[in-house]
Amino acid sequence: MSSSSSAAQPGAPGTREFHLPDQHSPDQHSPDQTSPGPHGDSLHTTDLRGEVSAAWQPADLEAEVRRIIDPAAAKQSLHWGRNYLYRAELSHAGETISVAVKQFRGDRLRERWRRRWRSTKARLSWEMAQAFRAAGVDTPEPLLLIESQAPGGPAFYICRHLEGVTEARYLLRAAAAGRAAEEFPEIDLASFLETLGATARKLHDAGILHRDLSVGNVLIEPRSDAAPRLWLVDLNRARQGSKPGQFARLRDLCRLALFRREDRARLLHGYFGAPPSPVALRKYGALHHLFQLRHRVKAPLAPLRKGLAGKLARRRPHAHIPAAPTGASTRDKVVWDYLSDQPHQHATRAEKAAIRLSDLRGHLEEARTIAAVLPRVWKRHRELTAALHRQPVTWSGMGLCLRPQPKDPEGLLAAVEQLGVRKLLLRLHPWQEEHDDEEELARELVSRGYELAFALPQNRDLVRDPKRWRASITQLGERFAPLGRHFQIGQAINRSKWGIWRAQEYVDLYLAAAEQLRQHPGVELLGPAVIDFEHHTAASVLNLRRSGLHFDIVSALLYVDRRGAPENRQAGFDTVGKATLLKAIAETSRNAGPRCWITEFNWPLWEGPHSPAGKKVSVDEETAADYTVRYFLLTLACGLIERAYFWQLAARGYGLLAPSEEGILEAGRKRPAFAAIATLHRELEGATCEGPIAAPEGARLLRFTRPDGGETLVGWTTGDRSHPPVTVTLPSTPRTLLDRDGKQLAAAGAHVQLRSSPTYFRWKTV
Repeated sequence: MSSSSSAAQPGAPGTREFHLPDQHSPDQHSPDQTSPGPHGDSLHTTDLRGEVSAAWQPADLEAEVRRIIDPAAAKQSLHWGRNYLYRAELSHAGETISVAVKQFRGDRLRERWRRRWRSTKARLSWEMAQAFRAAGVDTPEPLLLIESQAPGGPAFYICRHLEGVTEARYLLRAAAAGRAAEEFPEIDLASFLETLGATARKLHDAGILHRDLSVGNVLIEPRSDAAPRLWLVDLNRARQGSKPGQFARLRDLCRLALFRREDRARLLHGYFGAPPSPVALRKYGALHHLFQLRHRVKAPLAPLRKGLAGKLARRRPHAHIPAAPTGASTRDKVVWDYLSDQPHQHATRAEKAAIRLSDLRGHLEEARTIAAVLPRVWKRHRELTAALHRQPVTWSGMGLCLRPQPKDPEGLLAAVEQLGVRKLLLRLHPWQEEHDDEEELARELVSRGYELAFALPQNRDLVRDPKRWRASITQLGERFAPLGRHFQIGQAINRSKWGIWRAQEYVDLYLAAAEQLRQHPGVELLGPAVIDFEHHTAASVLNLRRSGLHFDIVSALLYVDRRGAPENRQAGFDTVGKATLLKAIAETSRNAGPRCWITEFNWPLWEGPHSPAGKKVSVDEETAADYTVRYFLLTLACGLIERAYFWQLAARGYGLLAPSEEGILEAGRKRPAFAAIATLHRELEGATCEGPIAAPEGARLLRFTRPDGGETLVGWTTGDRSHPPVTVTLPSTPRTLLDRDGKQLAAAGAHVQLRSSPTYFRWKTV
């Protein structure tokens, strides 16, 4: 432990231990961020403990603490890795403070050991922040330390969030490329390096080693009238003791990515206050090269190590996800994740494999069914592929999924109106007791002329309780069948977290629901709602020999390549190929008609635990907007998919709108995909796709004739946003060019450059 640790312990001098809600009056004047300031109070509840800075004391401390450590409070994801770092907001003395919240997970054996014998990473960060500031070294002002009382619970370190700063890594990368002056004209590289050296000297003279002094943990705040101000972050590895010797000092500095000798000399000049001796410079250079060599050796092994860990290690849920119900069987270890709005499966890979093995007989029957239908499916797939774009296709199938927003129903309706899409799919939750919000929303949408369809997902409780499922479907049919005639029965039946382990379980649910819903005249039923490119599961269900099993429309939750572009191939199939295969399965099945809908797709966003699919398959907002438009174009222009619905309008992690923390849409913001979908609908609704026209490799052009007699070409490249543009020659010079979001572009003649973001080229009415 560091020498400053006693100051942060409950009951130590300078703190006041108390039990909520006893609090002292808030300090009306926040100290300067560089002044150490008093620790303030210690926090103790039945499940939380921690420290609270005297610079921040809300009226209801416990309520504000619980709010801020819930990732639902996140305004922005800052880092999503082993630990989760997000920006949130606190209220203090009538003003809003932007803070950075770092959530440290404590569920692994190593973290539990560290917590028992030393401390949590959050407490180490808190203690070192006090020590850094006492040493005169800038680090963002610490405001809160919160630790779960549970042995494997998370811990949180909360400090002020800095605006207008730049990670040193970007400056040094530019410097290595000879572009520092061009990319960062407000920062003098030499001044920065000397200031960094002097800052490290202060730290070491106070007996502190950072132990992770990398270019990503140094933040630069440019100043026009002085040297740049530096902030050091990520302090949980730092330690304080006696003053280190020269070797330890240089070793602490060697993590900085300074590959040019003159940059290392500048750093040491600032550190020693004079030009470094040749011996010191050689020592530092040798340590720097050894550190880099270590990483070069480890880098090739990292994918293998992570891959093995991913296969062998138990999957770690996000800290906010509740534990499995006590005494739950392996099939029933499912809980609801309120941030991503979906179930979470606690069963391990080994447990799931054991269940699959016990159900082997049923899986073999499904495999025989698939093998029997495969020849005719493949034959029809080849026929459909050969006939693609032979006939014009009317553009009319864009759809949008949504759920009620009880805290802002008017904001939801206003957003739907702004978007313009007229076909909506409302997801109902049969496990809920009340559906008043859903019915109120549905009635209002129908009164405004929208066409509604409904999705009826299942959960494990309903699978285990057929009577409850039947009763719920009966009630929902009576309430919603008058408002829309399309009902999708089931949700992601090939994912155990949605409660289905065997195909027969889904078939039983479907038949019970169909018996109730078909009592309402005109109702059409959709299914089997298989998620991702696992059409073999759909083929199995659609060809089972079971009386009464019939789908009016084949539906799929067709996520294609969440890691990349919709034109990417998986097992040889791109988006159009997957849609074609789905159509072939529908047309050759014994239990369905030929119509196909895609009732859910999106690209998960890089928003921490709000994202439904994990960081490896999440993208940024601009990329998601590009891919979403291209997905609609590919699926609806091929003439095989009747409708495609985007999931969903308002949600953190994947929606077109990012609601505020309080669930208010107007206080949130529209993501780029909102304008992109609105533009696509406005430009093409009612148009006819005449098919693709010739384009260079890596580019796509689709031709549409509009109802006004004019013509529109939509063009894009098939890579991501980092790929270079592709030059194409249009048939003639377009009258108008619009970007993905509907903004008019300058005329460019018949020779244009296409990018990942689709562009609309419009010709006047004939």
